[in-house]
Amino acid sequence: MRLLLRYLRGALVFLGGFTLLTGVIYPLLVTAVAQTLFPHQANGSLLEQDGVIVGSELIGQPFDDPAYFWGRPSLTQPSPYNAAASAGSTTAPSNPALTERVAARIAVLQTADPTNPLPIPVDLVTASASGLDPHISLAAAEYQVGRVAEVRGMDAAVVRNLVNEYTEPRIFGLLGEPRVHVLRLNLALDVLAAGDS
Repeated sequence: MRLLLRYLRGALVFLGGFTLLTGVIYPLLVTAVAQTLFPHQANGSLLEQDGVIVGSELIGQPFDDPAYFWGRPSLTQPSPYNAAASAGSTTAPSNPALTERVAARIAVLQTADPTNPLPIPVDLVTASASGLDPHISLAAAEYQVGRVAEVRGMDAAVVRNLVNEYTEPRIFGLLGEPRVHVLRLNLALDVLAAGDS
């Protein structure tokens, strides 16, 4: 019995010590380091405009107004870009449901800009793996320049210059492709439009 109590006491001390170490001390240490060295990222990489939080750098937002650039489709439920339900579609290219979704998205894009001669980029009709992607490709941004410029009554060259200004380079100059952050670009469009009025 004494041997059992000694082992039980040792196990409980070990459990309590590691619970304190990994459940309290380590999370507090990581939080303190993150808040000290990377406060912007640790607090959600939030974007502000005029002192108001308007979104996150990491999560896309749904735009369907023709005066704005549109991001990649999001299939999260119950609403688009729902970070609590991050997931991509598991439908295969041969699945009719995917074909129907892509065809519907193509129809929306063509209806919004019927005279656009450019091919529709794939990232405007398919969701990303997370369903939260805040970026679009340069081709996707270029496809939308004419529509946005026309709806806003702006010169397409001005809108294109803004796209170029908000184009992010490859990561470390090597990984991925140049991309455009949709929310940042749309916020800049509003600022530019407000300055012109």
